[in-house]
Amino acid sequence: MYDFAVLWEWIAFAVRWLHVITAIAWIGSSFYFIALDLGLRKAADLPAGAHGEEWQVHGGGFYHIRKYLVAPAEMPDHLTWFKWESYSTWLSGAALLMIVYWVGGELFLLDPSKAELALWQGIAISAATIAVGWLLYDTLCKSTLGDHPTLMMVVLFAIIVVMSWGLNQVFTGRAALLHLGAFTATIMTANVFFIIMPNQRVVVKDLQEGRTPDPKYGKIAKLRSTHNNYLTLPVVFLMLSNHYPLAFATDYAWIIACLVFLMGVTIRHFFNSMHARKGQPYWTWAVTVILFILIAWLSSVPMRETYDEAAARPLTPYEQVFASAESFPDAYDAVVGNCSMCHAREPVWPGLLWPPKGVVLETEGDVARHADQIYVQAGLSHAMPPPGAQLPMDGETRALLVAWYREATR
Repeated sequence: MYDFAVLWEWIAFAVRWLHVITAIAWIGSSFYFIALDLGLRKAADLPAGAHGEEWQVHGGGFYHIRKYLVAPAEMPDHLTWFKWESYSTWLSGAALLMIVYWVGGELFLLDPSKAELALWQGIAISAATIAVGWLLYDTLCKSTLGDHPTLMMVVLFAIIVVMSWGLNQVFTGRAALLHLGAFTATIMTANVFFIIMPNQRVVVKDLQEGRTPDPKYGKIAKLRSTHNNYLTLPVVFLMLSNHYPLAFATDYAWIIACLVFLMGVTIRHFFNSMHARKGQPYWTWAVTVILFILIAWLSSVPMRETYDEAAARPLTPYEQVFASAESFPDAYDAVVGNCSMCHAREPVWPGLLWPPKGVVLETEGDVARHADQIYVQAGLSHAMPPPGAQLPMDGETRALLVAWYREATR
């Protein structure tokens, strides 16, 4: 079984790598087309139906691009569709979420200090929150509110605030922020799959069959694409947040997440205005800095669970598997002696305000809960303790941790 732990670690790494690559492709193409669309210029020699054009230079060559608001008079022989970047990002992200937060739910998804949930209940809530975001958002867009984009985005932000608060009532801070990102990313990909692509297919089919396409389809698709543009930066922040305890391991993590959405709006507004040649609203950067300072201040609030509370909490079945091993007392002493100066609720290592990646290794439950990570990070590899800490762990201690893990998983 211990060999499976190594294989599983590499599977998770491969899926994460794929997710990052596809996300780069999707975000890059999204940002490019928004900037292109906003920067289109009028020209006297534009063909009938053309809205604007743009000359660009890249890689030693020149590109001449024209945009038709509805469609050209005739369907071109070659047409490039931009969709798989979005689909691949969502599919790989969903797979990664299942690997980390469903299979590893006892460790990363559930927080017994917040809500007593069975793992299957946590997984059900996880899946439901991902789907409900799209249903609420799509209903808003198709209602009369869709004719008032600014008001609609205010209502959507209110939904995000409620969702952020709700997720933090049942999940770990790390899982709550990640799920809020997945909630938003699902809206973005569903926009492509259910709205943008079908509308473009309608236009293409009309052209192929000799009909004049209805301009409403392009208008709707452009609106959804603009929404995606403003949601991108917050999603990236939330996906990165699980590496930074100052973002997720506080009582106010849900407020931090909401403020990040406002930061995404202010940053994108600056660049969108600049690309549209409507000036450079530098006031947006002042607002962004203020929001960032507020986030940094909120992150200094102490963690919810104290050492005494954690020590008094009964072990979960998952934790009991490792805590009941005969070699656990020696393994526990080894971990606490080598790791707890940093991985504590209140680290004593100079310069650390929070335990790295939110991993706490103080109580027996803490150590048992993180057995997989201890096995990989400090047993099989020499990743922990980090070399810079100048606290070398000898081979005998590492062998002890490996033996403990293998005993518990036999």
